[in-house]
Amino acid sequence: MCDENTVDDAEQALSDGLTRRQLGLAIGAGGLAAWLPSTAAAGDLVESDVSITTPDGVADAYFVHPAKGKHAAVLIWPDILGLRPAFRLMGKRLAGDGYAVLVVNPYYRTAKSPVVSEGQSFRDPEVREKVFPLARSLSPETNATDANAFISWLDEQTSVDTNRGVGTTGYCMGGPMVMRTAAAVPSRVRAGGSFHGGGLVTEADNSPHRLIPGMQASFLIAIASNDDEKESDAKDALREAFADASLRAEIEVYEGALHGWCPPDSPVYHEAQAERAWSRLLALFEESLA
Repeated sequence: MCDENTVDDAEQALSDGLTRRQLGLAIGAGGLAAWLPSTAAAGDLVESDVSITTPDGVADAYFVHPAKGKHAAVLIWPDILGLRPAFRLMGKRLAGDGYAVLVVNPYYRTAKSPVVSEGQSFRDPEVREKVFPLARSLSPETNATDANAFISWLDEQTSVDTNRGVGTTGYCMGGPMVMRTAAAVPSRVRAGGSFHGGGLVTEADNSPHRLIPGMQASFLIAIASNDDEKESDAKDALREAFADASLRAEIEVYEGALHGWCPPDSPVYHEAQAERAWSRLLALFEESLA
């Protein structure tokens, strides 16, 4: 999970002489646009800003899907910085691979997206002062409520093939949200991907890993190397829980990748490892959402 230690790790990596090329850092709209593959050409996709009614209000979100046909739905939970251009591009890229993708603003109860300005990062103290209270306003209960509302909305869309399972992905704080989503809507969620997810294994009775017996989804859990150093037992607990539930799970520490390495606007974006994680996600969806 993003915290002051995450910032310290990033600052240390940069001060140790890692160049922007080595980290794969993408800066500004030009860098983000270049990250998109040719398969996600704008003319082949339909994208829109949408409003979704939930029991707690109206959530703003970004919805993108291929212009023709019906497709498996994917729900994306952003990291602590919320719905912003980088996550729109990630959603658009996934839609270019043949999915109907909803990227949500988890903070809709308190703030519309984006909650940070373009170019700001978690390394900025004023950004952390803003997003920490927003993150703390969420709970396992709001996550489950939202998961049901968002998946119900997706199932009503003409571009969604309800005969196929739903996939869900999450980054940073979105990692545990993915697991709670799979447990909250087990009849629909067939695949989940957690990327540098924080708090997947805790001592609490409602720890995300304790929800695994109630899931019906296969998982990809991609762990940052510095997260693994702090919680080296977490991956073993996850492997055991998935095995006990007879659910397939690919759980791997991505060496050299720091917490936050997947979003292309992250100061520690690691292009090679982000691309590898993306390829593993596509393989999971192809197999599990058929």
